[in-house]
Amino acid sequence: MAASDRVMLGPLVGAIDQGTSSTRFLVFNAKTAELLSHHQVEIKQKFPKEGWVEQDPKEILQSVYECMEKTCEKLSQLGIDIANIKAVGVSNQRETTVVWDKMTGDPLYNAIVWLDLRTQSTVERLINRTPGKNKNHLKHRTGLPISTYFSAVKLRWLMDNVEEVRRAISSGRAMFGTIDSWLIWSLTGGKNGGVHCTDVTNASRTMLFNINTLDWDPELCQFFDIPMKILPKVRSSSEIYGLMKICSSLKSGSLTGVPISGCLGDQSAALVGQMCFQDGLAKNTYGTGCFLLYNTGQKPVMSEHGLLTTVAYKLGRDKPAFYALEGSVAIAGAVVCWLKDNLGIIQSAGDVEKLAALVGTSYGCYFVPAFSGLYAPYWEPSARGIICGLTQFTNRSHLAFAALEAVCFQTREILDAMNRDSGIPLAQLQVDGGMTSNKLLMQLQADILCIPVVKPSMPETTALGAAMAAGAAEGVRVWSLDPKDLTAVTCERFEPQINPEESELRYARWKKAVLKAMDWETSEPLSNGNGETSIFSSLPLGFYILGSILMLIGAKCISGFHK
Repeated sequence: MAASDRVMLGPLVGAIDQGTSSTRFLVFNAKTAELLSHHQVEIKQKFPKEGWVEQDPKEILQSVYECMEKTCEKLSQLGIDIANIKAVGVSNQRETTVVWDKMTGDPLYNAIVWLDLRTQSTVERLINRTPGKNKNHLKHRTGLPISTYFSAVKLRWLMDNVEEVRRAISSGRAMFGTIDSWLIWSLTGGKNGGVHCTDVTNASRTMLFNINTLDWDPELCQFFDIPMKILPKVRSSSEIYGLMKICSSLKSGSLTGVPISGCLGDQSAALVGQMCFQDGLAKNTYGTGCFLLYNTGQKPVMSEHGLLTTVAYKLGRDKPAFYALEGSVAIAGAVVCWLKDNLGIIQSAGDVEKLAALVGTSYGCYFVPAFSGLYAPYWEPSARGIICGLTQFTNRSHLAFAALEAVCFQTREILDAMNRDSGIPLAQLQVDGGMTSNKLLMQLQADILCIPVVKPSMPETTALGAAMAAGAAEGVRVWSLDPKDLTAVTCERFEPQINPEESELRYARWKKAVLKAMDWETSEPLSNGNGETSIFSSLPLGFYILGSILMLIGAKCISGFHK
């Protein structure tokens, strides 16, 4: 397209896509949904203790400013007038928790990331307070089990353990929010009149929000002992929240005056971007974790099989809320990072496909990457990662293949639960996210699910969903969400290629491996299964037996070398 034509593109919409591992700003043509330009910045994660995951909220904000400015520069170089950007939407990593000082605008502690496990003792204490010590005690209001995953327990931990947070709350200076709230408040002026709000999709992941009344619930706040005055105002996913303000200290101001008018948690944004507007449609996003959302329409469906009930979207103040069943997997793309950073068996994330393709099978090796416990459908924080079925023949290629299979098996477990809850088996799975560029993974997924996997040719569906919500907002209205106006998306389709018996056999072996990963992290003395304490808990006897075994193994190895 010539530069002179590009100037006449018509209305454009920007999307901030703030994920766990990176921030991006993308600009779309509101009429064709074409992606015109984008910029991406990696985000550091900090691991101060085992199971702890933090990020710097200021670094996240700085990355948003940098991505917006760089994208605007790229558009100008293409001859595209950035004055045509009529609105900006926000999509964000959910549950990640920030508390900041509204007078200074500074965070009072690092953001606690969604997969952080430090709140395990907080969760146990809260569950012990419920009748029958039931982790699903609040599910009829929240749609969620009491788990380390959700924001309320992270906020409770901050209030219990960080003196600055306690002081700021008692002096009325504290503000709480998920990443969307922190960004919208900062981008609309911060301490100089910033708008403190969130949308229904992000609010529904806090455990403080009633999914039936669509507002903060006083009794839930009382249960967690959290003051309601620190919470953001809950808005729909598509309305004007405020206007962008110039940020002189960060040399950012290209989009000053543009309304921020869309906000969706990243998984809801992907559901919108995949056009799953009818009940019975589902999508799976393969990122750091894996998130399968199934649209259940205008009524919340409570899962009997370990899934979450969540708000899918509410596209306008006067529009109805739609709900979804969700299955969450903590570790998907993160397992590839682990192979690269911790084991060093690949140089880059893209190498895992080549390495796994060398063997085309795991050769009986199964990998359960329960690094942060197991999420849906188990909700078992005591589980830990396990690799089993190893033989002397197993090599790094088999391990890479088993890691990819693990992502597919975890998705299969969630889909099975969804089919049981909904009563209507899914006919095909729509997919998106960074890992979908791995063709071997997508084919494996179709084989293990025994249904087709459908991937849109434009994989940026999360950002697209945020842009659609922003562009369709009242007062902006540059993006039509009428089904007949939505651009048809071209797709790549992966059909199952192995017979269902083979698929079932591999899945059954995986389930066996999952059982072995359970109850790993326990403070109980080891027992032999009959309630009797193991001989290994008697230290002298334990050392004697262990020493004898090691001596036998050693003797066998030495004799083996001389054969």
